[in-house]
Amino acid sequence: MRGLTIAVGIVMAVGTSVGAQTIARIQVTAGQTDRIDTPVWTEVSDSLAGQLAGGFQLREAGKPVAAQFTMDKPSRLCWILSGTTKAGTTRAFELVKGQAPAGPEPVKLVKDDKALEIVIGNRKVLRYNYAPVPPPAGKNPLFTRGGFIHPLWSPDQAVLTGIHAPDHIHHMGFWMPWTHTVFEGRDVDFWNIGDGKGTVRFKEFIDQEGGPVFGRFRARHDHIDLKAPGGEKVALNEVWDVLVWNTGDKSDYWIWDFTSTQRCASDSPLQLPAYRYGGVGFRATPEWKEGLADYLTSEGKTRKDGHGTRAKWCIMFGPTTKGPEGIVFMGHPSNHEFPEPMRLWPEGDIFFNFCPVQQKNWVLEPGKDYVFRYRLYVYNGKRTAEQAEQVWQDFGNPPVVTITTERQG
Repeated sequence: MRGLTIAVGIVMAVGTSVGAQTIARIQVTAGQTDRIDTPVWTEVSDSLAGQLAGGFQLREAGKPVAAQFTMDKPSRLCWILSGTTKAGTTRAFELVKGQAPAGPEPVKLVKDDKALEIVIGNRKVLRYNYAPVPPPAGKNPLFTRGGFIHPLWSPDQAVLTGIHAPDHIHHMGFWMPWTHTVFEGRDVDFWNIGDGKGTVRFKEFIDQEGGPVFGRFRARHDHIDLKAPGGEKVALNEVWDVLVWNTGDKSDYWIWDFTSTQRCASDSPLQLPAYRYGGVGFRATPEWKEGLADYLTSEGKTRKDGHGTRAKWCIMFGPTTKGPEGIVFMGHPSNHEFPEPMRLWPEGDIFFNFCPVQQKNWVLEPGKDYVFRYRLYVYNGKRTAEQAEQVWQDFGNPPVVTITTERQG
């Protein structure tokens, strides 16, 4: 596994070192919302990153704060704004040069020749299947698919996703294909892959990183036109960025962020005619059946009236062998067509889809990056609409973080 490019081992300061050199000061302003254990981050310039290459500590009022850099360029410094931060208040931090001892138990990434798992303590959060997974015996081999998440576990370790459901063999836990598309004049379906026209394949990992604040991987996918003249042709390049925040080994919730960045693979655009589903999809555990499980959206809609409506977030919840569990599925204000239309099933098991093309045609043009950002808050027990709104505010309207570099004499 690759180490971090800026500071190996990341950080946890202990006390205040005599003569420690402050490199930067950071202020975090809560805004108009109370914050509770909120993930925050700030971009760090290459110059500042270079100054911290030998090691650093993050402090608040002289006390240690676990922090971690990402491997992006520019890098981001990430930490958890712990405890309660009241609306209208500001908290101050400082970045100090110096080696720091190990912090809390890190989020780990465990990879074999088929899948990568993200683990907090002894509990599994999710499994990303990068190797192709075949369908059940006797089913069309065209349903073989890699590049999806299953299982997604609750903190109680109940499995909350399902794949290869008898009614929809092509459903793959958590996945993101387009359905009704036109590429170079051909109809290509990357979702219902049994017709052999299109599919999505894992290509390679970009990076993987674990640490005291988050565990993260990035991977490339190819969306492939299988019937192109002369053989297969890649229509769309995609990068998955999956980041799981360290909420602690005893927490009753997970927070993980998903970003899909898509770009046309050639000079040909990808047309997305309006269609009722397509984009990020979630098929829940078969335990979440009609009459036992339901939805609640930010606009107060449920199973009976939610399909085709728009929302900032949607709760899916139901029973498991571990007790009641749920997920708050959140969309980001920067997403196309936010608040996005949703595909909710009024009958049957729980299926969810934020679908930006449900009501309007769209064209992905060559030379542009199209970014889709979502956050999942996965919990044990029950949550209210007010709690869901608060965790969405942390994602869609986060605290404001400002960083000021100290002048070095």
